[in-house]
Amino acid sequence: MDTFVQQLINGLTIGSIYALIALGYTMVYGILRLINFAHGDIYMVGAYAGYLLAIYLGFDANPSIFGFIVVLLGAMLVAALIGMAIERFAYRPVRKFSRMTTLITAIGMSLFIEYLFVFIFSGTPRSFPQLLQNDNYTIFGNATISTSQILIFAVSILLMVALQYIIFRTKIGKAMRAVSFNLNSAKLMGVNTDFVIAFTFALGSALAAAGGVLTAQYNPKIEPLMGIITGLKAFVAAVLGGIGNIPGAVLGGLLIGAAETLVVGYGSYIGIPSTYRDAVAFAILILVLLIRPAGLLGTNVQEKV
Repeated sequence: MDTFVQQLINGLTIGSIYALIALGYTMVYGILRLINFAHGDIYMVGAYAGYLLAIYLGFDANPSIFGFIVVLLGAMLVAALIGMAIERFAYRPVRKFSRMTTLITAIGMSLFIEYLFVFIFSGTPRSFPQLLQNDNYTIFGNATISTSQILIFAVSILLMVALQYIIFRTKIGKAMRAVSFNLNSAKLMGVNTDFVIAFTFALGSALAAAGGVLTAQYNPKIEPLMGIITGLKAFVAAVLGGIGNIPGAVLGGLLIGAAETLVVGYGSYIGIPSTYRDAVAFAILILVLLIRPAGLLGTNVQEKV
């Protein structure tokens, strides 16, 4: 039981990160019906932005909650601005073309960001500074939870609640829902759709950057290609929960994270090596597409021709 609880804690920690990134995928898809494959790289950008802020502001030498908050918010702001720039200069010019064009653009933007950072920072992994003291607390038998894990849970929940508030309790959130329902109708009703789409990219990018900084507190190694596999798993989480559905993205992220760590803990008993943990997410994607293509909380929508 101790092992199960420990693996569950580890899985929900990773799943919370996947959920934060998956929210960006699902929001952009809900607005534009676009899979933004560069979104996983924004997670990496957030980690590097936090790294640079921590070094240049001196928070690496003096760990404190104040330093962590400044680095987290600073990284989210940087990523939000980059997300808006990507939407403005990469996606908006091709929005009127076919979905294949925008998909290829998204893949190209992902590769551009990855290898731009390889050029700037080299491919050598860097160690993210510890911004808070990382203590361990026993919660059940020998199962423990660390300060960084508590931080991930707390910040993730706070950000998800804030996102729900923005979408369902604010004017811009109402505009986002209108654009998601029908972009052309929203435009006819006077909604500034370009601003709404840019805001959606900024919001999703900020959440991904928060995931990058939180991950770096849990696993301090960062490198320019760190967003590839994590971004793909977050995409799987969005599809699992029902892409375009915000609670579904959160549920999908938590399930993917738990499934991964349970494979590590118990996979050997059923003939699945722990090294297959990354394959589990994609096996789940295939099963979901075969059994319930709309996802766990998604709904099938019939389109009229």
